[in-house]
Amino acid sequence: MFGIKKFFVALTLLTVSLGINAKEVDSSNPYTLIHEVADQTFQRLKAEQPKIQSQPNYLKTVVDQELMPYVNYQYTALKLLGPNLRGADKKQVAEFIEEFRAYLITSYAQVLTQYTDQSIQFSPQKPIAETTRIVSIPIEVVDGSRPNIKLEFTLLKNNKTGEWKAYDMVAEGISLLSSKQSEWNSKIRQDGIPAVTKELRDLAKKDIVFEGKK
Repeated sequence: MFGIKKFFVALTLLTVSLGINAKEVDSSNPYTLIHEVADQTFQRLKAEQPKIQSQPNYLKTVVDQELMPYVNYQYTALKLLGPNLRGADKKQVAEFIEEFRAYLITSYAQVLTQYTDQSIQFSPQKPIAETTRIVSIPIEVVDGSRPNIKLEFTLLKNNKTGEWKAYDMVAEGISLLSSKQSEWNSKIRQDGIPAVTKELRDLAKKDIVFEGKK
């Protein structure tokens, strides 16, 4: 089975490639978006390795600046809440969304400690109909002597702005969104939204640590 740790490694290596200065990226095409930001993001990771090694928490800044502007975390958070949104307090929902964002930043930053100059192979671009709102793009992460990691990067189009943003990743049949829905839905039903929000907040506050270092 595809290990959850390996899944998040692959997920982060791809999704972190989606954040660069919005003025420099064409987000009107999901294929163009991924191609344009991938090279520049990996260049930053390579260039800033000394700082990252000495200040691991700096990876949170990298993720916040490079990834989050191109991740539709609001949509993902609402999908995670699902039926629990019925009758939910709006303030509690808003707090859940913000803490989910912070949780993603820390989760992705921690996985980026395993960055070792992997490369990406992109699938050929396919025609996208004007009415299409969701696109899944197959990608492979090339990781040296280990087998390539096959992924599908899922993006959602904003009908008002025409911009695409990421909201899910599927790796060897495992969807991040679906797996978290299964994990958190029961907790939310049993303990309520505030309890899960607190759990996310605590997880988001954790320091980034390189394996083998204290």
